[in-house]
Amino acid sequence: MDRPATSPRDEPTTSYIPGAAGPGFSLSVIIPAYNERGRLGGTLEAIQAWASGTLVACEVLVVDDGSTDGMGELVTGGSWPPLTVRLLRNDRNRGKGFSVRTGMLAATGRNLLLCDADQSAPIAETEKLLPWLDRGFDVVVGSRDMPDSVLDPPQSPPRRLMAWAFRSLRRRMLLPDLRDTQCGFKLFRADVARAVFSRQTVEGWVFDCEVLGLADRLGYRVKEVGILWRNHPHSRVRPLREAVPALKALWSIRRRLKRYVS
Repeated sequence: MDRPATSPRDEPTTSYIPGAAGPGFSLSVIIPAYNERGRLGGTLEAIQAWASGTLVACEVLVVDDGSTDGMGELVTGGSWPPLTVRLLRNDRNRGKGFSVRTGMLAATGRNLLLCDADQSAPIAETEKLLPWLDRGFDVVVGSRDMPDSVLDPPQSPPRRLMAWAFRSLRRRMLLPDLRDTQCGFKLFRADVARAVFSRQTVEGWVFDCEVLGLADRLGYRVKEVGILWRNHPHSRVRPLREAVPALKALWSIRRRLKRYVS
């Protein structure tokens, strides 16, 4: 059956600052970032060390979501061999979903990894996700809520409560078989990423639900895998303030996904 052809509402407006770009990357790491100068350098160094130790041919795409702290200059002024590091700049602050879509559609690797700028999930956890692609899965989701997940340290009790409330509501509306849709550590086959992210429309932090819902409705196989997660207290998501917009976004995603037949 034909599926409806859709495209994002807005094409990303970015300026590209290329590194030593070239073919043959086995992994592209997409890092959406806003005013992360204080943490991004350590994250790039961690990815650099991991890629050097594992000999993974790796590019990193840092998507600057309108930062004002000089974060972009940190990226372009650094040297990160053997990594190829590229900076993509949004014309203004657009949201995490917009930034992830920008990076995913610009990446050139065979596999594409979403990774948060604070390295809450260490880059070495990629090694837990990659084997599942070899086993026939198309999307592998790092999870903080599987029996083998390790949270060190865990989130605070108020944030755990808010996460539980969001998860309970979301599972009634979307993706009931997934325990954790919001973990910022997800791996996609490149062709799957292009198919999914070219259809993504949500620009805020609930974008994960749309992306995973699209993957499911388009017939791709999704695997959830427990990972090590180190909570950082400086999240910019404010669940209480954003509860109503998130609920509206979930309803909108649910309606839109009905257009797709898996």
